[in-house]
Amino acid sequence: MTLAATHGFLSPTGVEIAFVLVGIVTLGAAVVTVTTRQLVHAALWLVVALGGLAVEYLLLTAEFIAWVQVLIYVGSVVVLLLFGLMLTKAPIGRSEDADSGNRPAALAVAVAAAAALVWVVVDAFRATWIDLDGPAQGSTKVSGAILFRHWVLPFEALSVLLLAALVGAIVLSRRDRDQEGGN
Repeated sequence: MTLAATHGFLSPTGVEIAFVLVGIVTLGAAVVTVTTRQLVHAALWLVVALGGLAVEYLLLTAEFIAWVQVLIYVGSVVVLLLFGLMLTKAPIGRSEDADSGNRPAALAVAVAAAAALVWVVVDAFRATWIDLDGPAQGSTKVSGAILFRHWVLPFEALSVLLLAALVGAIVLSRRDRDQEGGN
């Protein structure tokens, strides 16, 4: 009997290798998103990071969650962010206002938050086993049932929040135009 058979280790499959590679690209895009000084580039790198998450969901056979990721986050949130940048006259190119000079403190907080999140996830799922004989947890049927049975109110509250943010950006841009026209 081989060492892999005695310890239960399996050789990685193509899906697992693709999962790791897409994860590395997604992590790189996320790091560039928060480190770039150009706001529009940050928004575009955010599209890459959120798209990478959608691919990860597809690799996990959670097609419904992947399409929600694409439609809501990549489609709506990033477009809303770009409209907010355009309507509030945010600087398009390099901006010294985008850098507060607190990079070491921000890095320390980010590392601490990442360590806390990893610890919580590892601790929560340490002894959890996936029932492979039951329905796929990321399938459309299971996700839809959970979403519309338990999470319908937060889901609708999020849509109202996004609408309020868009209306707020429009109001702010109109107010600036009215002040410029009156002067």
